[in-house]
Amino acid sequence: MQKAIFFDRDGVLNKEIGDYVTNEQDFELLPDAVDCIKLAIDNGYLALVITNQGGIAKKLYDSQLVNILHQKIQTESGNLITEFFYCPHHQSIGKCICRKPDSLMLEKALSKYNILASKSLMIGDTDRDMEAAKKVGLNTLLIQPNSNKLHLLLNKMREMETINR
Repeated sequence: MQKAIFFDRDGVLNKEIGDYVTNEQDFELLPDAVDCIKLAIDNGYLALVITNQGGIAKKLYDSQLVNILHQKIQTESGNLITEFFYCPHHQSIGKCICRKPDSLMLEKALSKYNILASKSLMIGDTDRDMEAAKKVGLNTLLIQPNSNKLHLLLNKMREMETINR
């Protein structure tokens, strides 16, 4: 079985602007995002992105823009992200089970890549990220939006290695 680090997107990998990112000009990778992805890969983790993109349901942007922004992350990280999972739904439009805090995106990733949840981690900036992760047995790391997280991620990975031995 494999281990993985699941990254939320907005506020963790790219700048959280307080509203939806509706164009490429407002999309900015955070300074340590690529270093965090590389740290995961260098330590034998898959790097996956798990993100709610409810602006699609609200018709503020479309899946084409989401794919363009995800390609920017891929390019900047040297194509290290294994896969991007996103939920295009929003609770104001209808119910779904993939939108965090529900866990379907995580369940799909765990199954598809044969990932052992107990050796894996979700890093996010909201309680809903943590709630979804806990539903499937992932370790969690809650950060402040747009904060430097490399040292926090490194410490959490060390802690997990000690626990999982």
